[in-house]
Amino acid sequence: KEAAKIWDKNEGYVRTAYKKSPEKFPEGSIRKFGQAWVVTTKGMEAITGMKDPRKNK
Repeated sequence: KEAAKIWDKNEGYVRTAYKKSPEKFPEGSIRKFGQAWVVTTKGMEAITGMKDPRKNK
């Protein structure tokens, strides 16, 4: 949820993107812990095609 919010995507964005195209995520950039998906900045940049928006501030 937090990563999706930073990239201005809906809450289920990461989960949906992974289910549709797991190959788009660089190895080791996403992992599921219980109910939560944890994704790295590198993973978000790969699936959104956008650099980390926090770096623009």
